[in-house]
Amino acid sequence: MLENIEICDTSFDPAVKLEAFTKANSEAGAITSFLGQVRNEADSVSELYLESYPGVTEKGILGAVEKAKSRWPLTGVMVIHRTGAMGVGEPIVLVATAAKHRRSAFESCDYLMDYLKTEAVFWKRQKTANGTRWIEPRSEDYKDNDRWR
Repeated sequence: MLENIEICDTSFDPAVKLEAFTKANSEAGAITSFLGQVRNEADSVSELYLESYPGVTEKGILGAVEKAKSRWPLTGVMVIHRTGAMGVGEPIVLVATAAKHRRSAFESCDYLMDYLKTEAVFWKRQKTANGTRWIEPRSEDYKDNDRWR
């Protein structure tokens, strides 16, 4: 089983990462991916800044990956998450899962994104024309994550 978990403070090319993941999972019948990027809300976002808790963040993500592997018959998992300063349009997170069948790939990818959005140890700060503010998960994010309990 291919497993790749990265927390990085430099930009990454999602197409290159996904191509390598796809090639490494040639036995999979389904590969699902999610790419999150910095969005420009009302043309005012100039920067998104993310911090992690080294060691703790990775351990939590690894735990979520282990739960996904025990719940769905996966052949591969990739989680890449940025930290540091990012501009509008830059990738923040890439999650990909591979399985023999589509439902397992779809559901496990969704599960991992819900974990990352609500439980992973990241702090997000957004810089706009009006200053900076810390961003918390929305109530909808927590509701989405509750589906998996």
